[in-house]
Amino acid sequence: MFVSDSHASILHADLDAFYASVEQRDDPSLRGRPVVVGGGVVLAASYEAKAYGVRTASSGAHALRLCPQAVVVRPRMAAYAEASRAVFDIFRRTTPLVEGISIDEAFLDVGGLARVSGTPEAVARRLRADVATEVGLPITVGIARTKFLAKVASAVAKPDGLLVVDPERELDFLHPLPVERLWGVGAVTSGKLRGLGVRTVGELAHVPEDRLAFTLGRAAARHLHALAWARDPRRVDTGRSRRSIGAQHALGRHRRTLDELDADLAQLVERTAARLRRSGRRCRTVVLRVRFGDYTRATRSHTLAHSTTDTDELLATARTLLRDVHPRAVVDGLTLIGVSLTGLDQRVEQLELPFDETPARHLDRTLDDVRSRFGAAAVTRGTLVGRGPLLSVPILPD
Repeated sequence: MFVSDSHASILHADLDAFYASVEQRDDPSLRGRPVVVGGGVVLAASYEAKAYGVRTASSGAHALRLCPQAVVVRPRMAAYAEASRAVFDIFRRTTPLVEGISIDEAFLDVGGLARVSGTPEAVARRLRADVATEVGLPITVGIARTKFLAKVASAVAKPDGLLVVDPERELDFLHPLPVERLWGVGAVTSGKLRGLGVRTVGELAHVPEDRLAFTLGRAAARHLHALAWARDPRRVDTGRSRRSIGAQHALGRHRRTLDELDADLAQLVERTAARLRRSGRRCRTVVLRVRFGDYTRATRSHTLAHSTTDTDELLATARTLLRDVHPRAVVDGLTLIGVSLTGLDQRVEQLELPFDETPARHLDRTLDDVRSRFGAAAVTRGTLVGRGPLLSVPILPD
């Protein structure tokens, strides 16, 4: 489906099976074969593996039961970060209006490029060709009038596709799709909607908002009803400093004790705090995000009285947030844990003098230096001795 329209100028560019594609790019023997990235937990699966039902965040054992011939490879985070930076360089070369939403996807506004670069479709074709030629990875692009529709279009066009949604036919495109295509419709919400007899976006659009609110709550009903009618006023959010630094870790289905979760959390916070210091920023707010065994999610946050880069202070805050969600985690289990540091202040170099350095800050910087010289495993907390390295995924590229 290729329908050009000058008003459809927002691109959603999404790398296909990103980690697995990097592995297939770097090892020609893996091309065309089912590839699973990760050991105990599947971090990514190639489309050849997905054809057998292998999904991200499932256990490695389950993946091999579904696809015994899959090739399991250890993650190479440095290679993925390098590929992400190269792709984002192409994004920013294409347009200054780029909003990164994860390590492998972004929104781009190309509405002002018509005279110098051609139609949005022409821009998207060049972008896909540049990523393939310069980085060696497949990327899918959806183009629409709104961010929401552009993201839906890229999901429909996968893998390695291009899809433009004509503004005059948005509802023709959107309404036949399953409700799971809507932002905010996960397994739990999908079950509630299907309990109402709602299976497609079009059916949802014609359910009165008050009836939806009775089942989903007022805010969720308003949100989904607007999306079902293709209403999304958000523009590509750019021109501001980065608002958060974060990472997340898939836990699989194995039930973890509070001590085990605490160890995972400590590694996440240490790595994220080190990235914060490398960026020359401070943060004021710690955000904890978890996904439970029933696929529902929860977010907890706490804002400090002052901005900081101190690992121990950030970890103490994150531990308090974890204790808040742990009672439910005992019942439902956790399958994902993530930490974000937000409320970023101006660069630390503009705020600090050498004689202002506290013992804690001096220790953090010393540990950062040791790890940069000798590797992340060169020094660790006593409670983490004997534990393997945590496979954490940056939420956005540095």
